[in-house]
Amino acid sequence: MSEGTMQLRAQRDQRDQREKRLTRVLVGAAAVPVMLVAAGCSSDSGSGDGKDKAAEESAAATSASPSPTVREAAFGKLPEPCAAVTKKTRDDLVPKAGSGKEGSSNDTAVRASCSWDSLDDNGVKGSQFRWLSVSMLRFESDVTRGEGDKLARDHYQKQLKDAQAAEGAKDLKTTPVSGTGDEASVVRYDLKKKEGTFKQQTVVARVENVVVTLDYNGAGLAGDKTPDADDLAKDAQKAAKEAVAAVRKANAPAQGGTSSGSPSAPTSPSDAASQSATAPPAKSG
Repeated sequence: MSEGTMQLRAQRDQRDQREKRLTRVLVGAAAVPVMLVAAGCSSDSGSGDGKDKAAEESAAATSASPSPTVREAAFGKLPEPCAAVTKKTRDDLVPKAGSGKEGSSNDTAVRASCSWDSLDDNGVKGSQFRWLSVSMLRFESDVTRGEGDKLARDHYQKQLKDAQAAEGAKDLKTTPVSGTGDEASVVRYDLKKKEGTFKQQTVVARVENVVVTLDYNGAGLAGDKTPDADDLAKDAQKAAKEAVAAVRKANAPAQGGTSSGSPSAPTSPSDAASQSATAPPAKSG
């Protein structure tokens, strides 16, 4: 073989080796995008599955969470307001006042009131004036506002503050009252008017989810003597106790085990115990 031939062959071999190396590089380069695409697909799929799974778990947790609940109120109705105080007591506190004047209300199962007034005219010796009013407000349990008895406690405090803030009140006193509902107080003060000095007694009582506010005042007019405030306070507390008992009676289970109030809101055991211990039975007026 001549030297020229050997040189040509060597050059051809070198060219063949370069072409083989180039082919391997191109094949390897072409494989890289395929691997990246495959890896990308795998990554996207995993990310989507994770989001979907998280969303499903969140939805499942939401559906499994119980709806907000609140304990039902004990009392579902109010008594007839003009019969909340017994006839005997009415005759003592407001003589010859009659059956009373019932206040207007859109729903007497929630809000009810009645008032009486009397004037005992003694001619030239003057006259005695008496005024009695009883109002009742019942609170339902509500998921957003809270339990009925808590709402009633808040209103009880508000009624006390309103009574204590009476314009022109003199010699104001506030005293707790026992044996009347779950909590009760009497606010006493004098109110001087041109007709005479009025002795005001306001008893605010709460029994479960009902607030009872009883107002009683008296005055000696045209020169008659001013009534004794202590006597008026005792009478007001007696009437308030009867009104509280009337609320309990209106919601007590009737014969046969059915409730005269809301079927789903029976009197609680604690209320029943306090009723038997503190409250006298209500009489029909």
